[in-house]
This record gives sequence, structure tokens and C-alpha cells, in this order.
Amino acid sequence: MPVKRDDDTATIEVIDRVSTGNGELVLRCSGGHYEIISNGVFLMDTRDGASERLLVDAAADAASGPGGRTGLRLLIGGLGVGFSLGAAVAHPAVGAVTVVEREEPVIAWQRGPLAPFSGHALRSPDVTVRHDDLLDWAFGPGDEAAYDALCLDVDNGPDWTVTEGNRALYGPSGLRALRGKLAPGGVLAVWSAAASPAFERALGEVFAEVRVEEVPVRVPRGVPDVVFLAC
Repeated sequence: MPVKRDDDTATIEVIDRVSTGNGELVLRCSGGHYEIISNGVFLMDTRDGASERLLVDAAADAASGPGGRTGLRLLIGGLGVGFSLGAAVAHPAVGAVTVVEREEPVIAWQRGPLAPFSGHALRSPDVTVRHDDLLDWAFGPGDEAAYDALCLDVDNGPDWTVTEGNRALYGPSGLRALRGKLAPGGVLAVWSAAASPAFERALGEVFAEVRVEEVPVRVPRGVPDVVFLAC
């Protein structure tokens, strides 16, 4: 049933509400935009997507190198609303995309109301979706492929994780595990809602090169989104 925000400026309609092993997930629509809420905490919406696209484009550009390699194998951690997946499928250097998503409802939503935001990318034969926890994948046995780029967007950043266990991804052991999933010359890209000097230093202890790109966001908080790139 539609409800009103406290300021009565927008109607919020709950599209789906699902209980999972990690708590409650809600897909809702507000002012014509979709939002994903996890255990009452806002995760993402369909209002912009600039930083999600930059996450993928910057990683693929770096992995393709000066020679402009193509046919890259790219993995996305976290399906979200589909912006990053759409960018990966559209990038001319990317040949195959794997998405690791732990929440089945998010995968289902991408086949339903959120499909337009990835350009219906799940229909592409070049896309594989793995219903798995990225944490388990990262620390698990070797994958069938080494990836040219890993793009992580499973949290609001290394300092604001959706679950406590995800913090391990951003520490020394997690970063080494992720580096082990990369092909030679591969790139790790991590999205964050804010800068994190401590995480930047941690990346520098595991990877030879680290750079940070900021993305201005069109919301009142004024703090730019950040994409960390390491190789």
C-alpha cells in the first residue's frame, strides 16, 4: 500500500518485501525511482548510477591497458539495481561478465522491475549470475577463471558494511584473497560512499599501484562517492 514520507512530498510504494537469511530486503518506489532497503538501511536507488558506471568503466579501461585489450573477463560483486552490470555489458573491452549476488530477491528484481536499469543485461549470453556470498567466493577455492577486473559494490564502503562479516573483504587477508582471483595485470575496483584513507593505505600494502577517483553526487550530503582502483 502506498504511504507518504514524513514531509508529505513523495509517495512511497512497497513493491516487494522479503525475509532472507540476512534479514529483511525491501524494494520500494518513490517519486518514480526504485530503492533497495536492507534491514531498514537505505542501500541504493535508481536516481543516478554515475558512480556505479564509473566503477566498471574505470576498471575495464585500466585492465585493457595501453594496447586496448578486448575480451576481458570482469566480475561484479553485488548486482544492486543493475547500473554496473549494464556498464560492463556495454563496455567494448569486456567480453564476459560474472555477477556474484548473495540475495535471490535482488536477482529476481533484476529480471523484473529493475531490468531496464541494466538494459536487460541478464538476457545476454555473455552474463553469468552466481547466487553466492562474495565473502564466501573470495575466500573459497580457486575459480574456474582468473579475472581481468573485479568490481566490488556490496557495501556502502569499506567503513560502512551491510553486514559485520563483510569487513573481512577490506582487510589484508581479504585484499590478498581478491588479488589471488585476478589475472596478471588485473584490476580491483571498490566503490565507496565516502573517502577512506585507512582503506587506501591497506590497498597500498597489497597492490603495487593505487588510485582514487571521486564522483560528485547530486544529493544534499555533498560528500562525493569514491572509486578505489588497485593493480
